[in-house]
Amino acid sequence: MDELTLSNLDTVKIHHVVGSIEESSRVSIQCNRSYDVRMNSIRDPFSLRNKTPLQILRSPLLQTIQTEVQKAAGPAIDSAVETLESMSFSIPKNVPSFTSPNREFEDVGWAASKSGLSPRTPKRPVTIGNIAEGAVGGLFGANRDLPLYKDKPYYQRSGRNQRKMYRRKRFLGGLIAVFGLFYWFGYFSGAGTSILPIKKKTEEIVNWEDRREKVKEAFMLSWNAYEKHAWGHDQFFPVTKAGGQMIPKGMGWIIVDALDTMMIMNLTKPLEKAQHWVEHSLTFEQDSEVNTFETTIRMLGGLLSAHYLSQDLKLVPVKKAAEDMYLNKATDLADRLLGAYDSPSGVPFASVNLKSREGVPSHVDGGASSTAEAATLQLEMKYLSKLIGETIYWKKAEKVIEVLDNNGAEDGLVPIFVYADSGIFRGREIRLGSRGDSYYGMRPPIWAFCLALTNIPEYLIKQYLQTENQEPVYLDMYNAAMSGVKKHLIAKSHPSHLTFIAELPNGIGGDLSPKMDHLVCFMPGLFALGATEGLTVEEARKAEKGVKWGIRQEEDLKLARELMRTCYEMYNTTATKLAPEIAWFNLKHGKSDDGEFIEEDPSKDIIVKPRDAHNLQRPETVESLFVMWRITGDEIYREWGWKIFEAFLEHTAVGEDAKDGFTSLDNVNEIPPKQRNNMESFWLAETLKYLYLLFSPNDILPLDEVVFNTEAHPFPKFEMGPLLETGWKRLPRDKDGAIIKEGPKEEEEVENQKKEKDGK
Repeated sequence: MDELTLSNLDTVKIHHVVGSIEESSRVSIQCNRSYDVRMNSIRDPFSLRNKTPLQILRSPLLQTIQTEVQKAAGPAIDSAVETLESMSFSIPKNVPSFTSPNREFEDVGWAASKSGLSPRTPKRPVTIGNIAEGAVGGLFGANRDLPLYKDKPYYQRSGRNQRKMYRRKRFLGGLIAVFGLFYWFGYFSGAGTSILPIKKKTEEIVNWEDRREKVKEAFMLSWNAYEKHAWGHDQFFPVTKAGGQMIPKGMGWIIVDALDTMMIMNLTKPLEKAQHWVEHSLTFEQDSEVNTFETTIRMLGGLLSAHYLSQDLKLVPVKKAAEDMYLNKATDLADRLLGAYDSPSGVPFASVNLKSREGVPSHVDGGASSTAEAATLQLEMKYLSKLIGETIYWKKAEKVIEVLDNNGAEDGLVPIFVYADSGIFRGREIRLGSRGDSYYGMRPPIWAFCLALTNIPEYLIKQYLQTENQEPVYLDMYNAAMSGVKKHLIAKSHPSHLTFIAELPNGIGGDLSPKMDHLVCFMPGLFALGATEGLTVEEARKAEKGVKWGIRQEEDLKLARELMRTCYEMYNTTATKLAPEIAWFNLKHGKSDDGEFIEEDPSKDIIVKPRDAHNLQRPETVESLFVMWRITGDEIYREWGWKIFEAFLEHTAVGEDAKDGFTSLDNVNEIPPKQRNNMESFWLAETLKYLYLLFSPNDILPLDEVVFNTEAHPFPKFEMGPLLETGWKRLPRDKDGAIIKEGPKEEEEVENQKKEKDGK
């Protein structure tokens, strides 16, 4: 090897390369031409052999490399080349070659080194060869050489003692650990300047408990604003910071509606004040008319649910003097509501006077009640009968179902109005939105005189689930109704093929109206609940008792997923990411100018008309997200719920940091949206409750143990026992579900037989 001097290196660079030479000295270096030294100089030119891992970590050489790498932002390669050139190193000229005539000699050298025959090198002047020799000896043992060629196996045993082998492994492990530390702390990556690949950030792990706490904070902001500006009132106007009553003395709609939400969230301090108000200020002895089902699902449902959570589940401590307070209040209210059922047909009147206990026909729609009103009172009344052992509430409520079913609705689809005096349907209009949805599942009509929209219990499938599957008549009715929905109301939009539930303004056989209320977004959860009966999909498919899993259940679950996506897109396609009250769907096959079909884009499927663009903080979509998450375990439903919650926080908050609560909006496609001056009571009772449960563990109010009424008040499932029974049976029906009636010939024959009998 030719002599290579370092006389042109300055003191600092010598210090960086060698690490052990004093800064002020300059040396002349001569190449040692011995075989061992040449080979070792190739292997360890930086004298790493005699250094510990910690010394290597602190060495000026490694610091120099690190500094140079971090500076290599723009012309990284050029900078690296400059650094190498400045260090005055060159590639050795006699790198071993497979074709070299010296190969045989090197093989002999290999064998000699492995046999311990390689001579030790005496102390020599400071030369590259000497430095390299010392470094290799320090790194791999005093007389240990690395293989010269790739075909020389590293795993061949050298015959050296185990202590030397241990040292080599210890060093390698230390070296790996050192570079691992550099990598971990980002020494190989700068602020966008590193030429090395930057470690990709792992996907963020979502803390659902933290998100749940955010929902609780939103509840407390709303509650504190209500308590400050409208305590004891039925309505809260956040923008003007005022309250209003629906009847002269008020009924505490917001307070009673939110009782069980506070229990579920373990908000003991605000609950204590609310409980005190209910016990000492709430009175139903008022000469005022109230809406029958609105009072049932909010007030009666809220009181019964508070009793269940405080007494049966004991979620919160209750003073002994108030143990039966909620139940006593509920019984008093139910006794007053019974007057609404005193109609010729048994179908309840739209309203009832609380003091006189007399039913009052609707002031609109020709005095007809809505189907939702008539058919969505059962869960509360039947649970009350179970609690106090009085069957009158049970019988009054179930009589309504018998009357409606005896109308013989085609394919289980009923019109949206029914006369209370005759029990006969009025008109042919069929829809699952306002004034019709509750019969099938959950939601109420919109009443012009009520500023807060009402919610009606899901009655068909949930009555079946409430009594532990002991009343199959309701399952039969549910299946018939859902078959009719799938047959007549399911439609697809374009270009994204979103599945939605349309309306039939002129009844079955008429044209579809591509309109879907946000109210209808209870349907994804309802289809899923009907398919698994509250179990998870995995549990339902394997269940030996109860659920009979088959093609129908698979189809209903698939439909639930499709409808859930549509309801989410009603949020995702607007400017505020909040859904309008009503959406219209495009049924035309769209084509571009060149005749190609337009690519999928949900914003082209959903049309929001100005008069339908308001948002009332409705719970239907998040309710279905909650049910879909519990049943399928698919976290996409949690993520969608979180995005919806964030949109509510961003656009519906009133005052700085939402100190005045949250309100409804005028137009979801305006930024910033104009805020309406109203906080719906179901914002506290349903929307925030379902979001809180969506982000909570699944063992809190599991769906196979409780049923929720449409105001999100949970009731326990129970067995009927000897006192309660289904007091009616369905009339016989043909294969299409139509009631079998006696024809003219049969009637004439019966009449002739009667006359013949009288003559004898």
